Amino acid sequence: MPRPRRCRRVQSGPHCAYFKPRGVGLTVLEEIALQVDELEAIRLVDLEGKEQTEAAAVMGISQPTLHRMLKEAHKKIAEAVVLGKALRIGGGDYVLRQRKFRCYDCGQEWELPYGTGRPPACPECGSENFHRAPEDRGCRRGPGGPKCRNQRGPHQGGDTP
Repeated sequence: MPRPRRCRRVQSGPHCAYFKPRGVGLTVLEEIALQVDELEAIRLVDLEGKEQTEAAAVMGISQPTLHRMLKEAHKKIAEAVVLGKALRIGGGDYVLRQRKFRCYDCGQEWELPYGTGRPPACPECGSENFHRAPEDRGCRRGPGGPKCRNQRGPHQGGDTP
């Protein structure tokens, strides 16, 4: 029996659900499905220029797994571009990384997704005396980090855009 698949950490959901050739209706085109975790691997390695070991650590997976994901993603993207197919982005087992904050005045803790900026105040008491939670500081969060729920809703691994 194979071991369970590890959930991949993704910084944000896809900004768009489809890429397709211009001037051709989506109903006419063949689709290729690119999973969100494959897109994240492409973003980290090809766009940001991270080494595979570093990108794998960010996603919470092994380097060989990241390499396989990259190889599969490159093949899918090449097939879509060369053969004029639509590229549908969505699906997969992943969890959006969240930033955890703690208010030092009231003790309130809350989470926000990456890319939303620093909140202006504590949502409970309105205090500006808050910081990132201690277990969420730095890149090696350890056991206090996000938990994979293998959800399949929008932006949580869903197959629908």
